[in-house]
Amino acid sequence: MSSGDEPTILRCTSAWLPDGPSGPVELTVRAGVITAIDLVLPGAPTGPAPAAPAQILPGLVLPGFADAHSHLFHRGLRGRTHRPAADGSGSFWTWREAMYALAGRLEPDGLYELAVAGFSELLSAGYTAVGEFHYLHHDRSGRPYQNPNAMGLALIAAARDVGIRLTLLDTLYLATGFDRPGSAAAPLSAVQQRFSDGSVGAWAERVADLGEKDGVRIGAAVHSVRAVPPARLAELAGVLGELDPGRLLHVHLSEQLQENADALAATGLTPTGLLAAAGLLGPATSAVHATHLDDADLALLGGSGTTVVICPSTEADLADGLPRIADLVTAGVPMACGGDQQVLVDPFHQARGIEWGERLRTGRRGTVDPGDLLTAATVHSHRSIGSGAGVIAVGHPADLVCVRTDSARTAGSELHQLLMAATAADVVQVLVGGRILARDGVHTALGDPGPRLATVLGGK
Repeated sequence: MSSGDEPTILRCTSAWLPDGPSGPVELTVRAGVITAIDLVLPGAPTGPAPAAPAQILPGLVLPGFADAHSHLFHRGLRGRTHRPAADGSGSFWTWREAMYALAGRLEPDGLYELAVAGFSELLSAGYTAVGEFHYLHHDRSGRPYQNPNAMGLALIAAARDVGIRLTLLDTLYLATGFDRPGSAAAPLSAVQQRFSDGSVGAWAERVADLGEKDGVRIGAAVHSVRAVPPARLAELAGVLGELDPGRLLHVHLSEQLQENADALAATGLTPTGLLAAAGLLGPATSAVHATHLDDADLALLGGSGTTVVICPSTEADLADGLPRIADLVTAGVPMACGGDQQVLVDPFHQARGIEWGERLRTGRRGTVDPGDLLTAATVHSHRSIGSGAGVIAVGHPADLVCVRTDSARTAGSELHQLLMAATAADVVQVLVGGRILARDGVHTALGDPGPRLATVLGGK
């Protein structure tokens, strides 16, 4: 794309506008932002020659996807955690031990290399923005690095070098579980000490040093109500209210039945109830997973305008369970999509996984329309991480994904239903700010992410 105020004309055979798929359109882009959208009518007289030559975008042009919940370093576990346990006890909790082992080895340089490779994979698949739920803060002894934000800065540098838009969701982690009557929770393990700043105040002080620059957004996260005691949740609400009342807040919520049982036993409240009691629900909050909710939880989320981030591939991979999609829709809860542990990088699969999971849960088809699934994966996912992209409209970033409509997977599909057929292999171009950063699964500057990932992960 041309620099400064010089426009770029992007000519699309078809584009997904706010009302759905269109016919041919031309997008005018200045400084990375869409400034005009003109329908191209068959047989219409041509006007004056454009100031800049038109660039042809193939296939159906979609808004760029956002991964609203990512743990990038978990990419190091893909294809390495699936051997059945001898006693048949494989679960989220046994998987967590493998994750902790990986977390215990990573240092800033290694995290940067893994993040460059992983973010390249995300971008090449059609993601133009990512919300990185970042809790691996300190060195292997649990002490702060010389720069306390060394790990977060490694992620920021990687995203900048790849060209993907990043929201760093810096995570508060203080405890290993709930205090029980008559006994305190177990102390943090050696690996968990890498996650913890020790107090809300110390966490806030470290995060304040990050600042927002170079297009990177800084949000907050609560790892879970297991990891932040109720009194500290209330303290966090006060700190956020003083520092930035509108700051994004993400939290793992009711991913496991055990979390619900422990919360009820220790406090008499569900995890959702604990967040509500602390004043942490609202339009700036995103609840990740929200798999095991009761009716009161649904009412609290819907009434507060809290977004729920569904992560279908991870929820299947970790045997979490199936969220109550139809009930979330009825409650008016906005839904977004996340890739979470990056067991699979495919925005189409994640989006349709919302509907497929509900079909498995209920035995019914058609709870969520394909257009609404795309909205979840674009509009709601971008909004969840504070990004202004996710829609092809004037005033929004020209973050675009070109998808083949004539591949073996997509041929014959109605445009409105292409999301139910396409895969990341059908992504032929990815643009961020009007600039092509990936073609046919290959990053234009960094190359094929596959060999890079193989090199990075060879020693993991």
